[in-house]
Amino acid sequence: MLKGVVSEVHFANLTSLRILYAEGNQLALKASPHWIPPFQLESLYLQSWNLGPKFPQWLCSQRRMLSLDISYTQISDMAPPSFWNLSSQFQYLNLSHNLINGEIPNSPMILSTSVIDLSSNHFKGPLPYISSNVYVLDLSNNSFSRSISHFFCFRVNETKNIVHLNLEKNLLSGIIPDCLMNWRNLAVLNLGNNYFSGNIPASIGSLTKLNSLHLYNNKFSGKLPSSLKNCEELVIIDVAENRFAGNIPSWIGHRCTSLMVLILRSNNFHGHIPKELCALTLLQILDLSHNNLSGSIPRCVKNFRAMATNNIPNDPNFYRHTFRYGYYLPLESALLVIKGSIREYNTILQLVKSIDFSKNNLSGEIPKEVTSLQELQSLNLSCNLLNGSIPMNLGAMVLLESIDFSLNRFSSKIPPSMSSLTFLSHLNLSNNNLTGNIPLSTQLQSLNPSSFDGNKLCGPPLTVNCTTNGVKPNNENIRSKETGGLEVDWFFVSMALSFVVGFWSVCGPLLLNKQWRIMYFQFLDHMGYKLKGFVSLIWSIHFSGA
Repeated sequence: MLKGVVSEVHFANLTSLRILYAEGNQLALKASPHWIPPFQLESLYLQSWNLGPKFPQWLCSQRRMLSLDISYTQISDMAPPSFWNLSSQFQYLNLSHNLINGEIPNSPMILSTSVIDLSSNHFKGPLPYISSNVYVLDLSNNSFSRSISHFFCFRVNETKNIVHLNLEKNLLSGIIPDCLMNWRNLAVLNLGNNYFSGNIPASIGSLTKLNSLHLYNNKFSGKLPSSLKNCEELVIIDVAENRFAGNIPSWIGHRCTSLMVLILRSNNFHGHIPKELCALTLLQILDLSHNNLSGSIPRCVKNFRAMATNNIPNDPNFYRHTFRYGYYLPLESALLVIKGSIREYNTILQLVKSIDFSKNNLSGEIPKEVTSLQELQSLNLSCNLLNGSIPMNLGAMVLLESIDFSLNRFSSKIPPSMSSLTFLSHLNLSNNNLTGNIPLSTQLQSLNPSSFDGNKLCGPPLTVNCTTNGVKPNNENIRSKETGGLEVDWFFVSMALSFVVGFWSVCGPLLLNKQWRIMYFQFLDHMGYKLKGFVSLIWSIHFSGA
């Protein structure tokens, strides 16, 4: 790894330099504000160099540059207008992960570069116009604000070539205009974490090549538009934390058969969980939590084959970090609540397999078919009206890392099979009607005792002893390896053992010692004569009295 400081003196004689590629090196380039390089670059890649804090003015002298990457370079300045005037000549522009501020001039010729990444800066003001030549545009994690009607409806009769559009984590507001019919090449649309409101326009159905739709954490309302069923190539739908209402559309199961991630968390969906969702055999993440859903959990969840086996190949669209248009497209990401906390998953998102039905009004028992999902890592059914017993075969879900069944009405005992969940690191069974002792295993006894509060349980990690306080131990947990895992009743075992010990204590010496046998039988004969005389005496007294 190269380190040190490079100055303009080092480039004095490099008049024929055309490409400068030093990505990832920990170097600093120090040049005077008025330095004019002796070369005209075509490609410049200085990712992770220290070029700041001022914007390098010498870049504005490069009239032939096609590719520029100065991401992660500690620039905390405003890009000068002369730089934006050059930007139309670029094919690739990456200024991401700096602190560049100010507004982008609002001219359609400014952003006509094929690939533009200005993410994670301090840009503000309205979104800039873009030309139809742009394929990838990432303006995420900035401070862009106001409406986006002008952005989507600019030159409304002109077909846009853009494939990847990321506007998440800004201050954008207003409604999504019904001008999406000419954006039909979009594969990724990310509008998450803004202040959008209103209904989703019907023209979203024109995006027939859409793979990924992120609308999370806005103020969208109404129903999911039925025109969305035309987007049959969808792999990810994330509309969490909005105000969508109505029933969960059954057409999702019929039309979006490539779906791998469905997140409807924190909305106002009501009604039953549609059985049609069970047709989504590639589904890996299903989050319907924090809604008003009722009814029972469908038994057909066993059809989620991607959660039951690891033999199903991942969809290449799920990886998204592929090299296209001279640029590595960003990885897909999603906010998931797993192990009791919300985290953003990106690099390992394609490996996560999770079901979250928490905070609804679901009732009935957990269908035993759930236990067939043996690749599932997280199962959250908390804060519902579920009853009955926890499935005895829950231990078959050997990859479970997180279970939350708290605040329900489960009764009976904790299944002994849970002791075989060796990957389990988060468990919450609190506030149910569970009884008996907690199965013994390294995982269960290492958990916080609060995981079992609000029940009638005993044994470690609780301080309640199973032989006191009127708590009846769960004899189902006492098993014997010698009997192949069958239940052992120690009462009968002790009876048999006592008989064997008593028998050999008496009969053993008689069989092994001849003198003792003779004395023993003489003793019996003597006692027999005495007993015979005693009986004769009683008999004669009885008849003489008569």
